[in-house]
Order: sequence, then structure tokens, then C-alpha cells
Amino acid sequence: MGKFTTTGLALAAAGAVAALSGSGAAHHSTAMFAWGEEVRLNDLTVERWVWTNPHTFIYARDGQGNRWAFEGMSPNHLSREGWTRRTLAPGEKVSLTYYPLRDGRNGGFNVRVYKADGSEMKQLPSAK
Repeated sequence: MGKFTTTGLALAAAGAVAALSGSGAAHHSTAMFAWGEEVRLNDLTVERWVWTNPHTFIYARDGQGNRWAFEGMSPNHLSREGWTRRTLAPGEKVSLTYYPLRDGRNGGFNVRVYKADGSEMKQLPSAK
């Protein structure tokens, strides 16, 4: 290969890396959550517990029938905290703490789940 071809390929590769790195950083952005504004929500009914990479999700309804969605850590992280794919089941009653979405929608980033049997499942250290 000539000098100009090698230089052109190197520049094209560098441009591709630069173009793609922004989308990777955007995916892992946590700017949508109000970190430090921990809220507790009681009397939720689990509708669905999604144990998948890269993030877990809890979908639930409150006593007024409003739907809520809570993002969580990865299964790998949660398994080290004692969670499994069977930790939550549809119809189960729970309370939880979370960092709310900044835009006011029903949801946020899950911090801890409090089960009806009194057990507590943590995802993150509490801000309180």
C-alpha cells in the first residue's frame, strides 16, 4: 500500500471510532435520573421483572392503577447482591426506593426493593 492509502485508511478508521464512541457514551448516560433525590414508593404490584443485559427492569402498578418502570443494574451486578431471575414475580406486592426521572414520568432508577416478607434487596447504596 502506498503512503497516501495507509494514511487515508488510518484517518477513516479514526473517524469511524470518533463517530461511534458518542452513541456508546449516550447509551450509558444517567442524566435522565435525579441522583440524590431518593423517593420511596409503597404498595406496588409487580407486573413484570425483566432480568436481561445490559439493565434489569421492574414494571409495576401503584394502588391507583398507574404504571411505573424502574431501571436497575445488570444481572451480573445484582447476582452479587443476592438477586436472581426469580427474586420478583408478577402479582407480588413490594415497596421500593428509587431516583426519579427528571422529566416527571412514572419511573426511575431502582435503589432498593422491600418485599412483603420484610426482606430488603439492594441495588445501590442509599443516598439517605
